[in-house]
This record gives sequence, C-alpha cells and structure tokens, in this order.
Amino acid sequence: MSGLAAQIVEDLKQRILDGQIAPGEKLPGENSLVEEFGVSRTVVREAVSRLQSAGLVETFQGRGSFVLEVPDRTPGLRAVRSHRDVLELMEFRIGVESEAAGLAAVRRTAHQLKGIERALDDFRRVGDDPGRSVEADFAFHLKVAVASGNRFYSDLVAELGPMMIMLPRTQLDPAYEISNPDHLLRVVHEHENIQTAIARSDPEAARAAVRVHLANTRDRLR
Repeated sequence: MSGLAAQIVEDLKQRILDGQIAPGEKLPGENSLVEEFGVSRTVVREAVSRLQSAGLVETFQGRGSFVLEVPDRTPGLRAVRSHRDVLELMEFRIGVESEAAGLAAVRRTAHQLKGIERALDDFRRVGDDPGRSVEADFAFHLKVAVASGNRFYSDLVAELGPMMIMLPRTQLDPAYEISNPDHLLRVVHEHENIQTAIARSDPEAARAAVRVHLANTRDRLR
C-alpha cells in the first residue's frame, strides 16, 4: 500500500472507530476524497479497497461504500492508533492466547471441542468475505479461550472483541488481505493446526500452533 493511501486509510479508520461516520452511513464520495486529500483516484480506490478488506466498509457498484457495524468499541482498543500499537497488541495476544490454547488442549470438553470445530468451519465458509470473516475469525479464538476452562482468558478475549482481528487487518500489505485466496488458505491452515492440537490433547503443540499463527500475523505487519 502506498504511503498516501495509508494516510487516507488511517484517517477514515479513525473517523469510523470514533463514530464520526456511523454504521450504515456512506463514506465521502471518490471526488470528495480526491479533493480533500489532494491525491489521485487510484490512491483513493486503493485506500477504500483496504478498508473493505479490513471489514470496515462494504462497497456496492454504482452506490458507493458504506460503513459496516463496528464489532466492538472496547475503550482499550480505541487507544490503538499507530503501527507500533498494533504490533504490541499482537505480542500481547501471543502471550495470552498461546497459554489459553495449551490449557484448552488439556481441559476442553467434547462439547467445547465441537464448538471450536464449528467455528473453524464457519471461518472456512466466510473467510473471503471481509465483512463476515472478522466475526468468524474472532469466534474461533474466543472458543479456544473458553475451552481453557479459565474464565479470565475467555473474559479477556471477549473484552478485546472482534476489534483485535480488525485492527491488524488495516495495517497489512495487500498480499496478505483475507480476500487473497493464497493468504486465506494459509490462515485457514494455521487455524486448523490449532484445532488439531487441541483435539489431540497436545498442549505444547497447541501453544506452538497459536504462537506460529499470531507470530506470522505480526511478521506480516512488519
């Protein structure tokens, strides 16, 4: 993503997260954004495409782009502004979620394992739909946290909410957008490794699978 497009993404993202552009409202038109930011139509289209890939807006041909419902407005995550903030969020998630997965591999019930498997199936089906994949991706991680049997893990992940998925997506290179079929396959495979380790009741493999998955996201952000 070009530097100019990144600036537009950050500006519009904050307007959406701060509620300046409410869910269901239309983004400023292409001509307005070109004039406001002093950039070309190509740059504006690149920025809007990134917002769409992050699950923040949905674009309809001939009608424009409309803001989707922001999944979560957790105060702590509203303070995540910079690229460094997002990297630190990923580091935090690696520590929390890898241990939760290790506990899940030991403590999960048959019912909880089914829940993880259903969440994985849902993510497979909607993974290339940015607007729905944020919720599906988050649901998988929350099911793993619940299966840890420790309410502090599940409460913490629930409090972070789907924004913990959405925020990093706005920072990724286009090659790593969820709408990219190759990238989608990689991410699905990473989720499958987590599920498989938990199903085998292998805590070390579960911890490692989560670390690999989240570290890969962190590295893509770099």
